Amino acid sequence: MARSRYHDVSDPGSIALLASPARQDIVDTLVALGGEADVAAVARELGRPADGLYYHFERLADAGLLQRRDKTGEPRRYRVGARRGTALRLVYGKRAESSEAVQQVVAKLLQSAGRDFRAALANPKVRTEGEARELWAGRARGWLDEDGLREANALLGRLLELLQGPRQPGQDKLFSLSFVLAPKPGKPARRTRTGD
Repeated sequence: MARSRYHDVSDPGSIALLASPARQDIVDTLVALGGEADVAAVARELGRPADGLYYHFERLADAGLLQRRDKTGEPRRYRVGARRGTALRLVYGKRAESSEAVQQVVAKLLQSAGRDFRAALANPKVRTEGEARELWAGRARGWLDEDGLREANALLGRLLELLQGPRQPGQDKLFSLSFVLAPKPGKPARRTRTGD
């Protein structure tokens, strides 16, 4: 049986910890760095001082979302999940106790996406057109059957695989991808008045 590449997070308290954009950035950057790094490496990638991140690393580790990797004489390293190459995955269903926490995480995720988009749009070096465009935002609404839904999920899963894989030589730009796939509730057809 193949091991999952995800560390499932279902505890409402642990999910709530991820409602912090700083903690989302830490987890995402650790995954982008191959799943394990020290605080200084993550801080460099985020362009933030390391001393401002230690608190967040420790909160994530105390909740079991990160593992501390101590080696004598070396800076403390952290790893996402139980083994290198693991990413976090929120497990949410219709559980009322985690619903509010998940909604907060998604709200912060979308807020971070807006921040990333604004920063990239302000950079004149960012490509916004063509096959190698670096900035893209969009929204679509359409109809899917079960086969189409499976295909959409497979494509989104493949995008996550591309972004969550270990960094390869020549990969010199860090990217962020945020998305929400949600069914739209049907609205009842408007009643039309017929002649009396």
